[in-house]
Amino acid sequence: MRGSSCFRGKMNQFIKSLFILVLLGFGVNAAAENSKVFGDYVVHYNAFRSDTLSPEIAKAYELTRRNNRIIVNITVLKKVMGTTGKPVAATVAGNASNLTGQLKNLEFREIKEDTAIYYIAELKVSDGEFLKFKLNITPEGEEGPARLQFSKRFFTY
Repeated sequence: MRGSSCFRGKMNQFIKSLFILVLLGFGVNAAAENSKVFGDYVVHYNAFRSDTLSPEIAKAYELTRRNNRIIVNITVLKKVMGTTGKPVAATVAGNASNLTGQLKNLEFREIKEDTAIYYIAELKVSDGEFLKFKLNITPEGEEGPARLQFSKRFFTY
């Protein structure tokens, strides 16, 4: 009986973590989840308009909901055989540049929810703005950063 209770607790924790992950953006937009493998780690990343978050989630995580604000969301998982991976702490830094060469620094903050760890940054955008993101992600205990680049266009209508 005790093993069943422990299993239910772990399953509830997994479901809650998965729910938060979806709410923070990996499932908010119709866009597919993005991930990249770096050695023993998988980095999941996404950028989306903050007004797609529910008011409750935005308030809980102190995020601004506006059609001209985006959230960059990063999660780092260490590969663990037979699992989806183990969330690990990391240092995340980087910037975004637009087509006119403007450089926008990203200030990431860590959010811990049960066993999940997220790094989020907020940024103001213009309608139709195309951003190229350049990030350095260093998992705790590792020496050199993984360099992640991705691009996305944002519309504020």
